[in-house]
Amino acid sequence: MNLIVAALALAAVSTFALPSGAQAQAPPKEGDLQKFINPDSKETIEKVEVLQHRLDEMDIRLVGLVFNQRYGDRIRMERTMIPNVDKDLTPGWIFKPLKLEVGKKYPCITLVHGGFHYSLDEEMFGFIERFVTEGYIVIFPEYRGSRGYGDVQYHAQEYGGRDTDDVLSAAQLMATKSYVDPARMAIVGRSRGGLETLLAIERAPKQFKAAVDVVGLADFLMYMAYKPEYRRNEVARESQFGGLPNQSLDKYIAASPVNNVALIETPVLIHATTFDRTVPYQLHSGRMAELLKSYGKTYEYKLYDHAPGGHAYSDGDTEEARDSLNRIVAFLAKYVK
Repeated sequence: MNLIVAALALAAVSTFALPSGAQAQAPPKEGDLQKFINPDSKETIEKVEVLQHRLDEMDIRLVGLVFNQRYGDRIRMERTMIPNVDKDLTPGWIFKPLKLEVGKKYPCITLVHGGFHYSLDEEMFGFIERFVTEGYIVIFPEYRGSRGYGDVQYHAQEYGGRDTDDVLSAAQLMATKSYVDPARMAIVGRSRGGLETLLAIERAPKQFKAAVDVVGLADFLMYMAYKPEYRRNEVARESQFGGLPNQSLDKYIAASPVNNVALIETPVLIHATTFDRTVPYQLHSGRMAELLKSYGKTYEYKLYDHAPGGHAYSDGDTEEARDSLNRIVAFLAKYVK
């Protein structure tokens, strides 16, 4: 009951979000003082933000409880803190078999969530459960901008900057684990996680043996062209961009994987569906596949026809979702296992 009341309270005050001119926090510099929201503040905006982050933190705990209730008899879920490029720590989750075989080195998947302030949730459970069942260790980085880890993490949002660094740091951490085979690493991402996946294999061409992009964003300029005004402004206010594309064109180009396909050395699997109104395949996945082909890269591409759920098709109890996951597992087995 308390959760319901809290959720209703959040809904009631959600219009008191940060002022429209509020900027994302810039990366910390040496000598900067740590800044925190004052939970005892009498300012309405600060109180609302405190409530928002506490609810997000509570939601993460509930997600963990649900996962353990559902899969805890065979999968161990462990929280980890990943050293990042700023000599700070990024939260994440490690999923592995309940009992590891002594002396065995397992292949590892870096699984990357989507959304613009999302975090671990039930839509990723199917991927995690299947991958661990197939014999993989899974690392799930909660890269910068992920909700549920406080004010600083939430407002450190970047697109193709330190968020991608966090994803790569997660893989690099797992490569040091005694139970992981660093020569058999893969990366899988959905939606924005697909963007992170593509950027990661462009930035670190030798890190992964296979990469999977499910309905991933591939061109930030095109994304900004068709999104509603509130979303465009939300993205443009981030300190990384500091304005709309006409003001920061080079930064949007740098955050778009379609512009650096030549750097890719990793075999890539791309899945998409027609009638995806969030990340239309004609502008993203389809173009990425064409570019991979034109550059002579190793790739596979599957376009589903009106898969139920559209952009969220992989979360459905449908033939398309099952086929997609089976194809992902087969692709990973070919290049990683």
